[in-house]
Amino acid sequence: MQTIKDKKISIGLLLLASFLFLLPLTSHALTISPPRVELEADPGVTISGKMKLINGEESDQTFYSSFENFEAKGETGVPSFIESKEDLAGWMSTNSQITVKKGEEVVIDYSITVPKNAEPGGHFAAIFWNTTPPQNSQIAVGAKIGMLVLLKVSGPIKEGGGILEFSTKNNQKFFTSLPVNFFYRFQNSGADRAKPKGEIKIKNILGITSNKVDANPVEGNILPNSIRRFEMTWENSDKNYISQAEDGFILKFFNNVKQEWHNFAFGRYKADLNIVYGSQNIPAFSSVALWVFPWHLLLITLIIVIAIVLLGRREISKYNKWVVSSAIKNFKSAQETIKKIGGKPRI
Repeated sequence: MQTIKDKKISIGLLLLASFLFLLPLTSHALTISPPRVELEADPGVTISGKMKLINGEESDQTFYSSFENFEAKGETGVPSFIESKEDLAGWMSTNSQITVKKGEEVVIDYSITVPKNAEPGGHFAAIFWNTTPPQNSQIAVGAKIGMLVLLKVSGPIKEGGGILEFSTKNNQKFFTSLPVNFFYRFQNSGADRAKPKGEIKIKNILGITSNKVDANPVEGNILPNSIRRFEMTWENSDKNYISQAEDGFILKFFNNVKQEWHNFAFGRYKADLNIVYGSQNIPAFSSVALWVFPWHLLLITLIIVIAIVLLGRREISKYNKWVVSSAIKNFKSAQETIKKIGGKPRI
């Protein structure tokens, strides 16, 4: 029998795409939009908003609402949901149930009443809609989707954090071609969510900027007192060429040559991570050095250059021999001509 803990994990995995990529979360042809909202309110006030439920099923559906707080789970940005009537989950209200006809889009109002003694900082919960009603405070089994709510309660909020680690994937330092995958781990020690903004600037050995990469391409948040890992890729301005997997040393070798030709980079590079976070745009910096050495391509290039040099030397030698032979032939011909006309040959 599935435990409550296992069900929570399943729900968290279901919401991963919503949390990371801001795409509508879909289950059994039901879509909720927006999948995430970020709000701010003062203590003691009530704020409201709207969400949209879209029923893509072939029949009418009745959905039942519920609320759950969530916190960070691991470093991937996956939320871990907690059944509770406290904090934000207890501050929200919306329709207890609603019927959506097949193919219909329904706009639903929700409100959040912030207590006067609410603690300043971040509060996080989700509004869920389920095809079966909750019973005895147990999680209902059925098609369940949710909208994440990230609320900031105004007031004196502690902000802090920093970059724990910045490197390439698997801490690899030598590459034969692009792409190069980077990651960094950011710790938020503040009382509200932090959303890093900035870029990775990649410079070659001459200090010239070769490329810039968005440091938070998924616009992800780090919840308070948690760590999150962000990943990004340095690639060509065009789409990277990906060689086909082949068996055999020769085929693999020439596939590597193609890969290095289409995704060329050469030499030592330094990647500088510059980000800011928090309401005060607090700066954070880190850097890593790496080498790109396309040795398959360079080996082929060297072989071609050596062949050209050897062929050139051979052709030059043949040309020189032809010039000398022609000169001797012309000299002898001139001597015979002089003899015929009675002259004395001269050297």
